[in-house]
Amino acid sequence: MSTSPTAGAAPNVPEYSVGELSNAIRKTLETRFDHVRVRGEITEFMAARSGHLYMCLKDEAAKVKAVMWKGTTSRLTFRPEDGLEVLVTGKLTTYGPRSEYQLVIESMEPAGAGALMALLEERRRKLAAEGLFDADRKRPIPYLPAVIGVVTSPTGAVIRDILHRLADRFPRHVLLWPVLVQGPDAATQVAAAINGFNALLPGGPVPRPDVLIVARGGGSLEDLWAFNEEIVVRAAAASQIPLISAVGHETDTTLIDHASDRRAPTPTAAAEMAVPVREDLLDRIAGLERRHRQGSRRLMDERRTALTAAARALPDLNAILGLRQQRFDELSERLPRALVANTQAHRHRLADAAGGLRPSLLRSRAADAAQMLENKSARLPRALLGNIQAHRHQLARAEAGLRPAPLRARVADTVRAVEERAGRLSPALERIVIGKDKELTAASRVLDSLSYQNVLKRGYAVIRDASDKPVTESAAVSPGDALSIEFADGRAHVLATGDGAPRPQPKKKPAPAVPQGDLF
Repeated sequence: MSTSPTAGAAPNVPEYSVGELSNAIRKTLETRFDHVRVRGEITEFMAARSGHLYMCLKDEAAKVKAVMWKGTTSRLTFRPEDGLEVLVTGKLTTYGPRSEYQLVIESMEPAGAGALMALLEERRRKLAAEGLFDADRKRPIPYLPAVIGVVTSPTGAVIRDILHRLADRFPRHVLLWPVLVQGPDAATQVAAAINGFNALLPGGPVPRPDVLIVARGGGSLEDLWAFNEEIVVRAAAASQIPLISAVGHETDTTLIDHASDRRAPTPTAAAEMAVPVREDLLDRIAGLERRHRQGSRRLMDERRTALTAAARALPDLNAILGLRQQRFDELSERLPRALVANTQAHRHRLADAAGGLRPSLLRSRAADAAQMLENKSARLPRALLGNIQAHRHQLARAEAGLRPAPLRARVADTVRAVEERAGRLSPALERIVIGKDKELTAASRVLDSLSYQNVLKRGYAVIRDASDKPVTESAAVSPGDALSIEFADGRAHVLATGDGAPRPQPKKKPAPAVPQGDLF
C-alpha cells in the first residue's frame, strides 16, 4: 500500500497555533531588527489623548506603520506632522490582533535642515495668505507700560537679562508666565500663556499687562521649532495686548516674529523696546520745563510791552473827568442854596399876602363902610332901611370869617404845602442834574472821538491862513502869506516862501499894552 509523501512528511513539521506563530514572528523581528534607523516621510499622523503618537513612514517604494510612546515624546524638540521627512531610531515588532508589524520609535529628528526649512516656508506662505503677517494688524508699543508680561522659562538666563535691563532703564512691574521653550509641549504652553495674559481683566486681582514679551535664548532650528508652530503664531496674531517677540539671536527668525507687533533681535533688546531710559526721560522733561518757562517769560514780556504801549495811547482819566467833576461839584454846592432861596422867596410872598389881610385893617375898612352907610341912610327913605340892615348883617358875618385864628391856620397850611413841594423839588432837581451830567459825558466822549485834536496828537497838523481859516490846497497859498500851523501842544506862525526854501520869520512886534480897567 503506497502512502502519500505529504502524509508521510507531516509528522516532521512543527505545528503552531495562531498566537504561537504571532509570538514567534514578533520574537524573530525584535531579535533580528532590535535596533534600526529608518528615513521616511511622515503620513497619517495622529496624536492620541493618551499622549502616544501614531503615524506611518513612507518613501517611493513602501510604507510602514510606526508608534511613539508617551514616555518618549517628551524628548522631541519639534512637533511631528504630515509631510515632514524624519530620521527615526527604534525596533520592529508586531501587533498581533491585526497581524501587522510596526516600528516602535525611540528617537526622532528631522532628516536635515532642508526638510524643516521646506516645511517652514510652506507654513509661512499659508499663514501669510490668511493675513496674519499684515502690517496693518500690528499695534504700537506703549511708550511707558505700567505692567509687562513675560512668557519664557523661569530657570533660564533670559528672564534675568530682561529684569536686569528693565531695572537699569526704567523699573516696571513684571509678570512672568513660566513655560517650556523647547520640546513637543512648548508650543502648547506658549500659546496658552499668550491667551492667558489676554484673558486677564483690567482692574482685576492680577493686573493686565500693557505689553507682552515672548522670549527664548538662541539655539538650532530644531530647538526653536516650537515658535514656528501654527498654534503659537495664531495666538500671537490674535493677541489684543501689543507683543514683542525675542526668540533666539539676531540671525534667528521664527514665524512668531512675523505675527508679533515688534521683533527684537535679543531678549535684552526686547526690554529696551518696552521701556524708555528713565534718565533720558527726566532730561527731556527738564528741557521741556525750561522751554516752557522761557516761553512763558517771553510771552509775559511781550504782553507787558503791548499793554504799556496801549496805556500810553489812552487819554488821562483825570483830564477827561476833572472838568466834569468840577462842574458837578459846583452844581451840587449851588443846589441847596438855590432851594433855600426859592423857599424863602415863596415864604416872603406868602407873608406879604397874609399882611394884606390883617384884622385891624379889616375893622377900619368895615367901620368906614358902616359910617358911609349911616350917612347915606340918613338921606335914604325908610323903605331902604331894611335893605341896609341886611347888608350890615352880611358884612358882620364876613368880618367874623376873617378872624385872626382862621387866618393863621390857613397860612400854616400854605407854608407846609410849600415846604413839602420844596422837599420834593430837591431830589427831582438832583436827578435832572445827574441825567444832564450823563448826557454831557456821552456827548463829550463823542466829541473827543470826532475831534481833530486827537489826530494832531498822532503827528498831524492844521495849517490856517491869516483869517484863521484852514488851508486845504497848496494853490491857495502865495509866497509871503502869513500862515499858522496848529500842533497838538500849540501853534507856530510861519511865512510861505513859494520856492521850497525856508525864510526867516520876521519878528512880531509886541502888542501895545492895554491898561486894565477898574473892576468896580
